Amino acid sequence: MIDKLFPLDKNYILRQAQFVLEEELIDQMIYELKRSYTYMYNPLRLMDQTYALILDTFDFPKDRVQLIYRQLCGIYRFKNRDNQLELLFDGRSHFDKFKEEWEAGFISWIKELGQHEQYVKTMLRMTLLYDTETRAEWAENHCKAFINQYFELKVVKRQGELRLKVG
Repeated sequence: MIDKLFPLDKNYILRQAQFVLEEELIDQMIYELKRSYTYMYNPLRLMDQTYALILDTFDFPKDRVQLIYRQLCGIYRFKNRDNQLELLFDGRSHFDKFKEEWEAGFISWIKELGQHEQYVKTMLRMTLLYDTETRAEWAENHCKAFINQYFELKVVKRQGELRLKVG
């Protein structure tokens, strides 16, 4: 399950919805990464070796992408921290409502992030263009830092816990 990233991270229904959608949304993340690369670096879709590799790669270590996904989950919970349940009159459960809202918000975020060269390059280095563990680790650290900067957050480590703070 996803760990708490800040002291009031208590929206357990949202955390569960994010966990259930993890695999599906990581696949969506990679799809959007391929689209972003195409629009940013190869708008004519000319088939070269790198572009073919990016399009044809589906097998890569997913643990680093999973960390980025979980970071985005925590940021979403931080930005939407009101955990009071509202009355729903449309017959949906809160779980279904949170799933729909998280999926829409997540896809919007990865499309926005995909417009930034630093995000696209670091995500490619740790996924589709993965070559060594050290480069992937470097890319992961830079990607996490970029995301925190993009969302104007700071991660502060106190007493062994990571906490999010608005920068």
